[in-house]
Amino acid sequence: MTRLPITKTPKVYVGGAFIRSESARVFPIKDASGEFFANIPQCTRKDLRNAVEAAAKAGPGWAKRTAYNRGQIIYRLAEMIEARKADLADALAVSGISKAAAAKEITATIDRLVYYAGWTDKYEQVLGNVNPVASPHFNFTVTEPMGIIGVIAPDESPLLALVSLIAPAITSGNTVIALASSTQPYPAIVLGEMLATSDLPGGVVNLLTGFRKEMVPTFATHTHLRAISGVVNADDRKTLKLGAAESVKRVKLLHAEDKIDWFADQAQSLYEIRDFVEFKTTWHPIGA
Repeated sequence: MTRLPITKTPKVYVGGAFIRSESARVFPIKDASGEFFANIPQCTRKDLRNAVEAAAKAGPGWAKRTAYNRGQIIYRLAEMIEARKADLADALAVSGISKAAAAKEITATIDRLVYYAGWTDKYEQVLGNVNPVASPHFNFTVTEPMGIIGVIAPDESPLLALVSLIAPAITSGNTVIALASSTQPYPAIVLGEMLATSDLPGGVVNLLTGFRKEMVPTFATHTHLRAISGVVNADDRKTLKLGAAESVKRVKLLHAEDKIDWFADQAQSLYEIRDFVEFKTTWHPIGA
C-alpha cells in the first residue's frame, strides 16, 4: 500500500505553546520550484495582544534569573540549533536559498547566540558605573531591563536577522514579541520548535507570522510594549514613530532600503544590549 507522507501544520510559538492564529486565517507559501509548500498562520492584532500577555507573565521571572543562568540558557539554544542544522537548512531552502548560503547563515546564527550568551554576566560591568559626587554618598548607576520589546524582522537573512534582533534584548532580561519575515516566515516556524525544546522559559520569546500592514499599527501603539526594534520601510517607520511618541516607547529602526550585512561584526555589539536597558542611579550615604 502506498503511504501518504504526514506533512507539518505550521504554528506560531507564543507563551511556550504552538498556536494557530485566533482568526484561523492562513496564507500560503511556495517552495523554490513554485509549488505550494504550506499554509502559514496569518496572525492578527488579537494574537499580538495575547503574546503581550504571555510576555508580561514571563518577564519578571526571566529578569530575576542570574545573569550567568541567562547566559547558560541562551547558550543552550545555540546548542539546540547546532543539533538541528539540517532542519533549519531545509527551512531556508524553501525560499530558494542554496545549501551553502543556508549553512553560512545557520553557523552565523549559532555564533551570534554564543556571542550574546557571553555578554550576559559582563555587560553590567561595562554599562554600569560608580559615579564621583561632591557629597558624602556612594552613587551607583546600574542597568535594568525595559520589559517587553517588539521586534520586526526583515525579509533578508530571515533567520540570522531575526535572531540578531532578539538576542540582545533577551540578554539583559527583556521579553520579546517578534514578527517574522512576511515573505520567508518558515525559518521562524522551525526556530519556534527549537525554542520549545530549549531551556528558555515559555513567553520570553514569542514569534508571530503575518502581514506588516495589519500588525505594525498595533506594535506602534500598544502601551505595554516598551520599545520597538526592527527593519522597516519608510511608511512603517512613520507609523511606528508616531505611535511610539503617543505611547512613549523607545524606537530603534533600521532602514529596509539600506543593504544591511547581518554577517558583519558590526551586526553584533554591546551597544545593541544597551539600546534596550534602562539606567537606575542609587544614592547611599557613606557610613550609614
